[in-house]
Amino acid sequence: MAAFLGRALDIPELVSFDMGGTTAKVCLVRGGEPDLATEMEAARVHRFKKGSGITVKAPVVDLIEIGAGGGSIAASDRLGLLRVGPRSAGADPGPASYRLGGERPTVTDACLVLGYFDPNYFLGGTMPLDLTAAERALKGLGRELGLSTTEAAWGVYGVVCENMASAARVHIIEKGQDPRRFPMTAFGGAGPAHAARVARTLGTPEVVVPPVSGVASALGFLVTPASFEFSRSHPGELRSLHWEEVASLYHDMEGKARETLAASGVSPGSVRLERRAEMRLSGQFHDIEVPVPEGPLTKEIARRMAEAFNAEYRRLFHAVPPGYEPMVLNWRLRASGPEPELLLQDVAASLAGADGRADPSASSLTLGSPKGRRDAYFPEAGGYVETPVYDRYELGDGFRAEGPVIVEEKESTVVANPGDVLEVDSLGNIRIEIGGHS
Repeated sequence: MAAFLGRALDIPELVSFDMGGTTAKVCLVRGGEPDLATEMEAARVHRFKKGSGITVKAPVVDLIEIGAGGGSIAASDRLGLLRVGPRSAGADPGPASYRLGGERPTVTDACLVLGYFDPNYFLGGTMPLDLTAAERALKGLGRELGLSTTEAAWGVYGVVCENMASAARVHIIEKGQDPRRFPMTAFGGAGPAHAARVARTLGTPEVVVPPVSGVASALGFLVTPASFEFSRSHPGELRSLHWEEVASLYHDMEGKARETLAASGVSPGSVRLERRAEMRLSGQFHDIEVPVPEGPLTKEIARRMAEAFNAEYRRLFHAVPPGYEPMVLNWRLRASGPEPELLLQDVAASLAGADGRADPSASSLTLGSPKGRRDAYFPEAGGYVETPVYDRYELGDGFRAEGPVIVEEKESTVVANPGDVLEVDSLGNIRIEIGGHS
């Protein structure tokens, strides 16, 4: 979904930030496509330390998942310090404010006490929250930490944002990238309420919140083409490979790919094939994936693959050690169908229509009027300040407001901090320019 949004906005490189009830997920999108990996780790002993888990060899979207969501439980640890997550209250019993039996303070409870959430408009008003229960849970946490209820609530919100920013920073830097140059797209039920603060910590210049941000992952299914990946192991140094054997492997994979896509309803003329190879220097153990050029598989292809490998190796490690030959371990084929035809403008129009409102692009709505005001906590402003609250369905192209400001829709709430500037673009996206970014 984030890649689709980036292509629609001509932002080919961005960081995707999705925060729901139990976890937050961060992924880089580069060149209009999400980063992919050929393996993942499960059951890590250390949460963010590579090599401390069990390796699963399967193609996956290369993202990092953090135990930070609306239901993440806040508690005092053995040292008397505040810790948020990874334990979660889940949906049942859920946060204390759900009134389903939960008594432990959570991130959702903190957002409610801080004034970011309206207790009478959670899920569009279909699930009222209990502010008193949230205050009671956070008061108990504050008593353990020697803090007031408000200080405890801000501590929970600040810690969870810092945790997410730290994990995102590690993930992005491990890929050799600078998080300060990537705009962020925020979605999920809790993502828009935290994204501006996470972005400020990361140094990210802008946050983009798409229409239907609370259920944007579902939209991702609608804009994703049918896709399958095939792999064959056939190791060997490039200079000594038998290319007719490699060609036979690809012939077999392509046949299976077309057969599988046909069973998924993709017409033969719409199939797209992408060949890639996992390579390394002979004697090393770190694989680098490079494209296999189109055309017959010959020694000329080997020369071009070596050049591509050396360029990628140099980009990652700055120098290619002499005396080592590049070799291939695995040959991969990604087969996909056509991208579904869906425009972001249609999503925004459907959003307005489903709510029975006028077209959000109508000029009479671009100025926007707050649907109300409530006290919300922002330490930059000295504490609780009266903050305008807008109905997202009433905001059209050209709407602009300076933070602090809150924008509500049925499935999520957008929070812009003091110093931020919030605007609505022609596609219905909320764009937040993060204050203090240089």
